[in-house]
Amino acid sequence: MQPTTITRILVIGAGAMGSQIALTAALAGYTTAVHDVSAHRLDDAAAQLYERTNKLVKSDKLAREQAERAHERLEFSADLEAVAPYADFVIEAATEQLEIKKAIFARLGQLTPPHAILATNSSTIGSSAVAQASGRPDQVCNMHFFNPVLVMECVEVVRHAGTSQATVDTTLELAQRLGKTPVLINREVPGFVANRLMGALQKEALALLAGGVASMTDIDATAKMALRHPMGPFELMDLVGLDVVEHIAQATYAATGDPADCPDESVAALVRAGKLGRKSGAGWYSYTL
Repeated sequence: MQPTTITRILVIGAGAMGSQIALTAALAGYTTAVHDVSAHRLDDAAAQLYERTNKLVKSDKLAREQAERAHERLEFSADLEAVAPYADFVIEAATEQLEIKKAIFARLGQLTPPHAILATNSSTIGSSAVAQASGRPDQVCNMHFFNPVLVMECVEVVRHAGTSQATVDTTLELAQRLGKTPVLINREVPGFVANRLMGALQKEALALLAGGVASMTDIDATAKMALRHPMGPFELMDLVGLDVVEHIAQATYAATGDPADCPDESVAALVRAGKLGRKSGAGWYSYTL
């Protein structure tokens, strides 16, 4: 199989990640369709993307003409059968539930052209778990973007044991054409690279706080001033979303069985209280929505 030429991209899922991935693709010149089972979510995504580009235009980070052309390349559809047959590359950014993802990949395998590559944006589920359902496991991989997609440069490209080199090459090239810097992960491990590094830092920060070694604000300040991190571990957890942090830990523990990977109780308590970080207005810190 030769590397695939990409002209049309399909994004599955109109949430925060999926919609930003779609806008990134449209800004890079690709005809991009966004599919979601919820028409309301699609309408919200379209409105939010207009708001995002308007802010970029007003801050002189994006030309008005570029924004208008990007929106012309975007299509929002609740009908997968109407958009999947034209996709050269699919990026699935649906909910982090394996059975749902398997069902999506099974349909994509039936509806997309034989040459289409099928990638999952999942940060916790390796593509090997959905590859067989697609009927084309050699054309399946992870293409993991980071939030906020429009800002974050890194994309983790993760191959499973059956991913073809052509699929890897095409995915790496696409990431570069989207203005990102891809990193290749040659073997699936829970959390891949970024989340494992982030998890290790968070685990130590939580232990330092629980042990009364230093305050949350001083731990964050140390990370920023001594290690030159752009934000501290508690600030980062709030940005990512404490529910996401907990979910990553749950998925890691499910994969490893190591008690050390269990979700932290202090994080779980905040999630139970509805304090999810920036998006809810409160987490480790308080925010103005």
